[in-house]
Amino acid sequence: MFSIILAAGWPIWPLLLASIIAVALIIERLVTLRRAKVLPSGLLQRVIAEYRKQGVNDSMLAGLEAQSPLGRVLAAGFRSVGMSREVMRESIEEAGSVVAHDLERYLTTLGTIASVSPLMGLFGTVVGMIEIFGSQAPTGSNPMQLAHGISVALYNTGFGLVIAIPAMIFWRHFRALVNSFVLEMQQQAVRLVEVLQGERKA
Repeated sequence: MFSIILAAGWPIWPLLLASIIAVALIIERLVTLRRAKVLPSGLLQRVIAEYRKQGVNDSMLAGLEAQSPLGRVLAAGFRSVGMSREVMRESIEEAGSVVAHDLERYLTTLGTIASVSPLMGLFGTVVGMIEIFGSQAPTGSNPMQLAHGISVALYNTGFGLVIAIPAMIFWRHFRALVNSFVLEMQQQAVRLVEVLQGERKA
């Protein structure tokens, strides 16, 4: 592996750094964006049952906010108990915007890596081509320099694609996952508003 890195020349180092960052971001998002962590099953029903037993209190809200992103959205609704439907919905929407922003954290960086990696590989290809042309001299070509230029050109192109393809796949997957989470949170928030406003029982 180290011999490949040496053959690819100095343009490979930014690509290696980008690959390390991409892997770290993918692992972090895989851990953070688990459904059980973002949308705990049965949370809405449990908090509604607790609200009907003992009402709203600070310890309940603090525990709800600390539990999950969905809990933060629901806690915003409970903080507006007794207010109008419009005020309650605005409070929930504000909390939902913050939660959605948190769920999309690092996705811009991952998308940037997916977009830029092929260009970084292309830059390495250009550097390799420059070395190839530099190997030509009036007295003949330098085989060692020619071989090194070809290695730089091909390895960097390959590394750029190897980094970009999985990064793009995971970026699109995470974006779709966040969108589905946000949509489900909106649906549960609507149900909460209707329960707190006395329009439905559960």
